[in-house]
Amino acid sequence: MTQTLSRDFTALFTPRSVAVIGASNDHRKYGNWLSAQALRMTGVRQVHLVNKRGESVLGQVPLRSLSDLNEAIDLAVITVPVNAFEDAVDDALAAGAGAIVGVTAGFAELGPEGKAIQDRLVRKIRDAGAMLLGPNCLGISDSTTQLTLASNPLPAGRVSLLSQSGNIALELAKFFERRQLGFSRFISLGNQADLSVSELLAACSEHDGTDLIAIYCEDFGDGRAFVAAASEARARGKHVVLLTVGGSDASVRGARSHTGALTSSADVLGAACRSAGIYQVSTPRELTDVATALLAYGPAATTRVAVIADGGGHAGVASDVLEAVGLQVPEFPPTVSAALRQALPPSAGVSNPIDIAGAGERDITSFASTLETALQCPGIDAVVLTGYFGGYGDYGDMLAADEINTAYTMTKLAQHYGKPVLVHTIRSDSDAARVLATGGIPVYEAIEDAARTLAALAHVPTGTYELTVTDPASPVISDGYWESRELLRDAGIDFVPAQLVRSSRQAVEAADAIGYPVVLKALGLLHKSDSGGVALNLTTPQELEHAFGRMDSMLQAPGYSVEAMESLDEGVELIIGVQTDPRFGPIVMAGLGGVLTEVLADVAFALAPVDYDTARHLLHRLRSEPLFKGVRGRPAIDIDAAARAIVSISRCAAAHPEIAELEINPLLLTSAGAIGLDARIVLTPSSNNSDSTERNI
Repeated sequence: MTQTLSRDFTALFTPRSVAVIGASNDHRKYGNWLSAQALRMTGVRQVHLVNKRGESVLGQVPLRSLSDLNEAIDLAVITVPVNAFEDAVDDALAAGAGAIVGVTAGFAELGPEGKAIQDRLVRKIRDAGAMLLGPNCLGISDSTTQLTLASNPLPAGRVSLLSQSGNIALELAKFFERRQLGFSRFISLGNQADLSVSELLAACSEHDGTDLIAIYCEDFGDGRAFVAAASEARARGKHVVLLTVGGSDASVRGARSHTGALTSSADVLGAACRSAGIYQVSTPRELTDVATALLAYGPAATTRVAVIADGGGHAGVASDVLEAVGLQVPEFPPTVSAALRQALPPSAGVSNPIDIAGAGERDITSFASTLETALQCPGIDAVVLTGYFGGYGDYGDMLAADEINTAYTMTKLAQHYGKPVLVHTIRSDSDAARVLATGGIPVYEAIEDAARTLAALAHVPTGTYELTVTDPASPVISDGYWESRELLRDAGIDFVPAQLVRSSRQAVEAADAIGYPVVLKALGLLHKSDSGGVALNLTTPQELEHAFGRMDSMLQAPGYSVEAMESLDEGVELIIGVQTDPRFGPIVMAGLGGVLTEVLADVAFALAPVDYDTARHLLHRLRSEPLFKGVRGRPAIDIDAAARAIVSISRCAAAHPEIAELEINPLLLTSAGAIGLDARIVLTPSSNNSDSTERNI
């Protein structure tokens, strides 16, 4: 799956010479801040400050224009006002710049007129063989090449940060410093007029100095390209942690079908993250916590947790919080409890959680010995230490020294056993806590932060996305009933026998051929059941004629379908749908189906197309999954058939980009297989030749 970058980023990350156009002595301006940062590189690379008035900047004599140089430059940062930006671009391109960083704001973020100007400048820059980062950004830095062209100094480390928000980036920098972490690269995305988050993510995944990529992004552009880049980073062993708001500009918000009503922007983004193996977080602090743990331990199966506390209160709270985020605090085997009982006071709790019951005051090394016992237990994946450890040093120099030595021992134990150890302490600022953090054990001020982090490690993203592209099939010409039905049948979905009719006589003839009982459905309705457009379990010609007459007089539908009646007594109804998102493409949904689909909202999502394993995983994520195994005397359903149907419908949608929406509801699952009872397809407006883009089938 390895890809190579389509553009050469040398000028952006490892320039031999840089220029700040718009250098200033005004401490309120970016031109001043960027100039100060640029001058830190003097002696590493050529630095040129450009000020059209020629006034001294930070004690340096600037150039009035890059045309005054007798040499080419590689990278130019432009901080001038928007009305002077194009002239600055021309100056940089004439000087041979291969990359331009646009700090200046006032383009696409202001509306269509600004976007038109921005697009024209991008064309000019690309035609010159250069690239543009931004505009409307804070700059760029690379600690591995000593590139300092961001508005603020940033701590150095092993994390590449791509951020569409300057203030979020600065907040993360503070959090990272407290964790003794830093950035190998910082890239302010800005408007992504030219360089996209996907391209820059791919560039960072190839960077030897980067172990983890942290992203704050609001606009993913080509969502599939973003997923592909994140998947490639994962394949290279580089974790991607994403913080975002809003998800995508999903058209699903306005959809009126079952699938559209059940799909949100968050669902789309969640499906993309799972497919790409991205760790998704909700706040800058959570991003920092998860990044810290991933750098220390990598992804790990951390479902079963041992809790060690020096008090019953902390032990109980930690256990509740861990189980609330989906983790387990299982009871120890008798042998482990017996070993703890021998080492700890009689009042200690030894079943998990462990309450050492004052052992720390008498012998601080009991924390290390208890930790080792827990780590040795084969039924334990991770350990959380919670409470006062880190604060015992307040009781005297001797205890302080012993506590620090115990902290060193604990770091060695964590490294030796290879299981994640996380520590919550009320004294996270203590010397012992710093020893733990320096030794690779993440330390938290709040137990809920430790629990969320451990849950993030436990719920390892599947990372099932592949870079194969399904070749588009012959386009769907119509979204009418029979065309759509045949399309889905060709895709591998079985349906009940049915015939299209337009009169009562034709309906009876169709029922005679199909066999009673039958179902009568009116076509052309979005929700037939709600409109009186469905009559079930018609057992005689007279019942069918009566139902047809009533339905036709009330609805005057363009046509009717007579279908075989399937018994629902021993089956489970599913909904399988695909909704096309403008950023991330087709998203497949599977959930509990039938007329109560929207009420129950028991659904799961993935990027389409999916493979068989992903399809089964979707079904296992449903709250109603126990129904598949058989309840109240019903036989277990054929879950393999359900998974195959999900695969088929997802591939069908991916092969037909003209399909905006595709849905089977219900898909009846029994022990004998899966069969479709109702379906619909919606074409994109540009693909649909009819007046309506939401015809039912």
